[in-house]
Amino acid sequence: MIDSLIVAKNSKTELALLPAMATRHGCIAGATGTGKTVTLQKLAESFSAIGVPVFMTDIKGDLTGISRPGSSSTKLKARLDAIHAPEPHWQGSPVTLWDLLQENGHPARATVSAMGPLLLARLLNLNETQQGVLELVFKVADDQGLLLLDLKDLRALLQFTAENAEQFKIRYGNVSSASIGAIQRGLLQLENQGGGKFFGEPMLNIDDVLQTADGKGVINILAAEHLLHSPRLYSMFLLWLLSELYESLPEAGDLDRPRLVFFFDEAHLLFNMASPALLDKIEQVVRLIRSKGVGIYFVTQNPSDIPDKVLSQLGNRIQHALRAFTPRDQKAVHAVAATMRPNPGLDLKQVILELAVGEALISFLDTEGTPSITERAWILPPASRIGPITPEERQQLIQDSIVAGIYEQETDRESAFELLQTKSVREKTPDKRNVSHGNIENIIGALAKSAARSVGTTLAREITRGLLGSLLGRKRR
Repeated sequence: MIDSLIVAKNSKTELALLPAMATRHGCIAGATGTGKTVTLQKLAESFSAIGVPVFMTDIKGDLTGISRPGSSSTKLKARLDAIHAPEPHWQGSPVTLWDLLQENGHPARATVSAMGPLLLARLLNLNETQQGVLELVFKVADDQGLLLLDLKDLRALLQFTAENAEQFKIRYGNVSSASIGAIQRGLLQLENQGGGKFFGEPMLNIDDVLQTADGKGVINILAAEHLLHSPRLYSMFLLWLLSELYESLPEAGDLDRPRLVFFFDEAHLLFNMASPALLDKIEQVVRLIRSKGVGIYFVTQNPSDIPDKVLSQLGNRIQHALRAFTPRDQKAVHAVAATMRPNPGLDLKQVILELAVGEALISFLDTEGTPSITERAWILPPASRIGPITPEERQQLIQDSIVAGIYEQETDRESAFELLQTKSVREKTPDKRNVSHGNIENIIGALAKSAARSVGTTLAREITRGLLGSLLGRKRR
């Protein structure tokens, strides 16, 4: 049996998270500067120590210290003495660094096809009509076997669809030129923000975030300081990754520990302005991915940032201090207190306002899956360094990584862009003013045959999309 993960302590008791209950998900909440980052670090290295891989984002750029041993201090010793806790055995954890923008870690990419139209529409901030046109374009790509690997593939197919809108209308429905233009402008804006680096190959292999090293789970850290300037890209990548995990992992049943623990920092970015359809899919993923052995922990300033349907599934709770300067803040404090199991000896609404930095209200699930009585306790210090590593240490970590050299070189095989640009296809394309339905069939048929020859038996797998997979009726990869 796997030992419980002791996370916090007060003068009377230790607060421990049961690994078997870790896939019931959780929430780490609190105002800025109350200790959420250290709590996240403590939980991540604790899971790693029992062989559980972790994926988390580094919003402030100070989580990389988890790869190096920590050290003691006078202040730390005083706190440990006050709660009768020993010093940690100072050590680091195995770490893999990732970066969508390819600056501070290994490139993390996905193909346009894998992202799918719903997530891409959210990323481009499209309205309902524009999203419908984007779905039509993806349908054309799927029906004809055209691979959409990067943004130039999608641009080429958008242009081709626009040029032959009247003919495609017969099979797929109306193609609005205004919507095509809006999508193209969105792609340009995304590329100007650096998002174009994310789309392409080699695509991130899910197995590479499920690694262990010397019996410890590898902690995957996504560099996210600059991604906050592109919040949709940040949130959509993480949701895509969750959907890929759901699609790739077999059913697990009841495990003694998770296969992976996934920390979603700045969780409000996922839910802000999300459509009802997308919110429903997020709720489904959170509910169903537990059966695959994945635990999701949302990190946010206030639990009210998380929709009720999702919040109700987060059984393990760590609540740091909140501020109540306005009536709205006071209402939020009352709401948070009401969602935690009462403790007859604590006025939760008052304690939430009084908690010191590093102190929290904690309620973990017991062996029956019931929330424990909420306790006030100090988060125990991580065994690893608090704060960032040096640029030299980062470079060494990347060079020594278990995935070093796998993702650095981008590949660009034949896909929609190349097929739509070939001379043979251009020669077969008559004056668009005289194109008949049959002509379009011939053009697209030729493209499909060329695509099939270029990708062979991998075509069916590659053109499927990872957007919440089978939840949207997608073919299983």
